Amino acid sequence: MSIWGGVAGGFVGTLVLTTGMSAASGLGLTRMDLPFLLGTVFTADRVRAKALGYLLHFMTGLAFAMIYLAIFTAIDRSGFALGALFGLLHGLFAGTALVNVLLPLVHPRMGTPLSAADSQPLLEPPGFLMLNYGASTPIVSTIVHVAYGAIVGGFISLA
Repeated sequence: MSIWGGVAGGFVGTLVLTTGMSAASGLGLTRMDLPFLLGTVFTADRVRAKALGYLLHFMTGLAFAMIYLAIFTAIDRSGFALGALFGLLHGLFAGTALVNVLLPLVHPRMGTPLSAADSQPLLEPPGFLMLNYGASTPIVSTIVHVAYGAIVGGFISLA
């Protein structure tokens, strides 16, 4: 286990996660766009939000890989299967608490279930399990997070 395995796994895992979500969006399986959601925290300009969001998403992916590495080091175990389990937990937490509950509270351009009828937020709130972005969003999000975790766990175990 090494930091370089975590960095490489975090980069490749985030690339797979982001590409998977983008492909699912392009195929009409979800309207979720994680980089766009992150970028619009800082700017209302849609083009800049998308560019900034990709940068932030990759930085976040690397940060999560370092958290995975720290946990793997603490328990002295890693691997594809354990990483996939971590990815599953990560995806479920992201879909039920992080994006659903916490993001609307701090995102200046996202509506909430309590938004006034005359307000015009740039983004609708994701809702429970992000279902406001499509019925298959929780499935797609969970699959790509499991893939991310497996990749990170695998790279860490190989380095």
